[in-house]
Amino acid sequence: MLAARRLASTYSGARYASTSASSDRFKVIVVGAGSGGLAVANQIYDRFRAAGKSLNNGDVAIIDAAEYHYYQPGWTLVGSGLRAKTDTRRPLASLIPKHITHLPENVKTFIPDKSSIVTTSGRNLSYDALVVATGLQTNWNSIPGLSEALVDSSSGVSSIYSYDTCDKVWSDIESLRSGNAVFTQPAGIIKCAGAPQKIMWMAWDRFQKTGRGKNIKVDFYTATPTMFSVKKYSEALDAIRVKRDVGGHFQHNLVKVDSTNHKATFKKQDGSTVDVDYTTLHVTPPMGPLDFIKNSPIVDSAGWVQVDQGTMQHVKPEFSNIFALGDCSSLPTSKTAAAITAQAPILTENLFSVMDTGKVANAKYDGYTSCPLLTGYGELLLAEFKYGLEPKETFAWMNQGKPNRFFYHLKKDVFLPAYWQFMVKGKWFGSNTLARPKFN
Repeated sequence: MLAARRLASTYSGARYASTSASSDRFKVIVVGAGSGGLAVANQIYDRFRAAGKSLNNGDVAIIDAAEYHYYQPGWTLVGSGLRAKTDTRRPLASLIPKHITHLPENVKTFIPDKSSIVTTSGRNLSYDALVVATGLQTNWNSIPGLSEALVDSSSGVSSIYSYDTCDKVWSDIESLRSGNAVFTQPAGIIKCAGAPQKIMWMAWDRFQKTGRGKNIKVDFYTATPTMFSVKKYSEALDAIRVKRDVGGHFQHNLVKVDSTNHKATFKKQDGSTVDVDYTTLHVTPPMGPLDFIKNSPIVDSAGWVQVDQGTMQHVKPEFSNIFALGDCSSLPTSKTAAAITAQAPILTENLFSVMDTGKVANAKYDGYTSCPLLTGYGELLLAEFKYGLEPKETFAWMNQGKPNRFFYHLKKDVFLPAYWQFMVKGKWFGSNTLARPKFN
């Protein structure tokens, strides 16, 4: 815990000393300005102020070279024809308040034993505390033929997993008159594990509502053994699948796309492969840790930042001034924006306590995450659960194992404006809504 004790020793009474005179040293550096990075940077600044121990302007820094910030859960709405994709994008600089320093660079190297990082421009930055919130990467090129198919307007191949391709999903759905509509889910960890079937259900419903349903066969090819990881919701979704006559092909992992011949190749659990003819193919690509993080000293063997699943503090005592949240972390829960709303205030409380006292607070993350599963126009199944794949439901009296319209309008009409108005500003606390949770 040496790093934590050194951290607490920097406290100077009612206020932390400003680091603005030293442009390469900061009290807190947040790496990544995605959902987790923006939320936690703002919450850290607000937490110190609420304790009467305000940080000075510039003491918290965000490092990210991206030009835009994206509300990625909105891409399903774009693919369903419910939103313009421009609604899901804003200039990153416009989302970072003046009291937080924005360094438009990326990290090249972590040097945790010296509490510093090196950027891609060669700049060395030191910190008292570090928060890693870089997200993960989408490995488009790991499936031969996929990248080429996505930019081909006649390929019938699309994906809701990028800003550039999410509107092609809607175009392909609307143009399909007959044939085979195939939807895929890969092996391994992905963002929002329910999203691959959300867009399938929306497409299925669109086909029915426009009189095309009898001419289009919908199939779900997933590398997973069930429809969903949580038994309660998996059984409900499988019942919907059977009722709607949607093909369920489990433990089938997409390994190749031949857009010229409209064939998709899947690898089965026994190692054999099968070619499937498609008219329209929606692909969820494989995902994984970012390359620059994979070989750093702060990750586990799989490439995720190795943190305690309760406190989100690094598990190595010598790196106790490092925290992580969201998709880049080793937290054993689904990687969703909803998970971040629960993680950010707990990480903030523990980071504040470490900087103030040298020890983490009594704030523990229970693995809460949520997946708002669109099952058609006007209906949504709201899956909420925690570690151990146990349901942890906000509206349990409404039977969250059954889709309904109220949940649908939360997804369609409430979550996106709440994201821009509150979450990226550090003002949204999940099921606590606008009230920061209290910890003993």
